[in-house]
Amino acid sequence: METVEHHNKFSKSLIYMLIGSALILGLSLGIRHGFGLYLVPMSDEFGWGHNVFSLAIAMQNLVWGIAQPFTGILADKYGSKIVVIVGGVLYTLGLLLMAVSSSSTLLNVSVGLILGLALSATSFTILLSAVGRAAPPEKRSFAMGIASAAGSFGQFIMLPSTLLLLQSIGWSAALIVSAILAAFIIPLAWMLKAPIYVSPKSGNHSDKPTLNFKQILVIAKNHKPFWFLSLGFLVCGFQVVFIGIHLPGYLIDHGYTATTGTIFLALVGLFNIIGTFGAGWLGGKYSKTKLLMGLYGLRGITISTFLLLPLSLWTVYSFGIIMGLLWLSTVPLTNGIVANMFGVRYLSMLTGIVFFTHQVGSFFGGWLGGINHDMSGNYNMIWMVSIALSVVGVLVHFFVNEEAIVHD
Repeated sequence: METVEHHNKFSKSLIYMLIGSALILGLSLGIRHGFGLYLVPMSDEFGWGHNVFSLAIAMQNLVWGIAQPFTGILADKYGSKIVVIVGGVLYTLGLLLMAVSSSSTLLNVSVGLILGLALSATSFTILLSAVGRAAPPEKRSFAMGIASAAGSFGQFIMLPSTLLLLQSIGWSAALIVSAILAAFIIPLAWMLKAPIYVSPKSGNHSDKPTLNFKQILVIAKNHKPFWFLSLGFLVCGFQVVFIGIHLPGYLIDHGYTATTGTIFLALVGLFNIIGTFGAGWLGGKYSKTKLLMGLYGLRGITISTFLLLPLSLWTVYSFGIIMGLLWLSTVPLTNGIVANMFGVRYLSMLTGIVFFTHQVGSFFGGWLGGINHDMSGNYNMIWMVSIALSVVGVLVHFFVNEEAIVHD
């Protein structure tokens, strides 16, 4: 009877946590994935090269990554709710400042610094760690997949909405509307209060020594599979930010309209719902490392095929569908491996470290894409780098295992 009551209480709290996390991720990532649509109109209005906007986005990803371990520590110590509330405030302020950014300095402060900090407090690392702590081990990967899929649904909804706003009221007013939506993150943070899952059989573990965060950092530092996993996540960051930010501009260079790029990104968001949910489900049944190897290999094949085929609406939208299935499927699998390795007590901090490498890749994917375009008028070199990195993504996961070295 006691076990049943414990399970029922846990299930209700997890569902409540999942709903809150889903809504916050949908808003946070949905707004963020629309930033690529602002590259052309803002660059044209102020006479910037693609490099100016690209650098601000690259800076955003780097700040996001640098701040992530520290916001993770705060979330582990004080709870996810307070971290997400602060993030929601920063997100709103950053978008409002972006709406009046007429110089590269203001753009870097708003898009790069403030929104980078906001995303570190309102995105995957904080929300998925909160879900992971509330879920039992056998359901952890699946629960993370559900929450990850919500961010993709936000992308699917927000991208066409952002394009409609851009076309009807202009880029500045569109950002003000986005700021109003971001403000809803603040009250939604109160839903993030599910307790850490404790098995009824194991009690409260009070008889077991508890590692502090410095001790867990030393263990992680000396665990080579953890760093190979981090290197694989760098590949993910490079590819998704390069494609997410620059593919709309790539299509415009080839005579297509902004609508085509928006539909592409919306398809990525729609099919990423299936991809992340499916990856979370599969990760609970099969080897997460082998699944990651398959994902990175398929990315390389998909990008190569897209570039080799004649460019058409059919190939663009097919590319969006397939890349959507592979887009953020890496997230629940990677976070799940970290949880398997080290347990969930310091999950936000540890996944924050792994995510830092993801954002280093994101910085270079976003920035070098803009430089490549401004210097050569195309993206050929960065496409080749993306394909080569897929091979790296496959190879490094040969050295990653899911063996638990610290138990919950």
